[in-house]
Amino acid sequence: MPDAGKKNYFVMKKLSHVSSTGKADMVDVSHKPQQLRIARANGHITLNAETIDLVQKNLVKKGDVLTIAEIAGIQGGKKTSELIPLCHPLQITKIDVKAELDKTGVKVTGEARCIGQTGIEMEALTAVSIALLTIYDMCKAVDKEMVIDNIELIEKIKQ
Repeated sequence: MPDAGKKNYFVMKKLSHVSSTGKADMVDVSHKPQQLRIARANGHITLNAETIDLVQKNLVKKGDVLTIAEIAGIQGGKKTSELIPLCHPLQITKIDVKAELDKTGVKVTGEARCIGQTGIEMEALTAVSIALLTIYDMCKAVDKEMVIDNIELIEKIKQ
């Protein structure tokens, strides 16, 4: 029997995208008010030193890695509801993606905004993920040891 003084970390919460019969279900947000929604995410791709040098000097054969990754991230964020089955299509007002070199690779940050009835965090996370995958694709010929990691939602706001 659990100790009454200890917090129960195993309390089950109801999943929002599962129906009462256990099937996948798109959440009905029609009762929610329109609000400004903002989400910020980031992630990282580790590159070897030679690859970092090529990216910095813009010598990767496929082109300007950082700029193309930023554009791909914006494009990916806009397609989120087409990629993730239970995401609502949103009227996105802004997606911003920044890819910046650091000592170990590239850090990607993304922000997505909309005025809507549901959050926009999946769009921010998708934007970051697609930007990182684009870097991977552009550098795979010269770097076989890349690692994408630390993709995370860092802020979610509704006003």
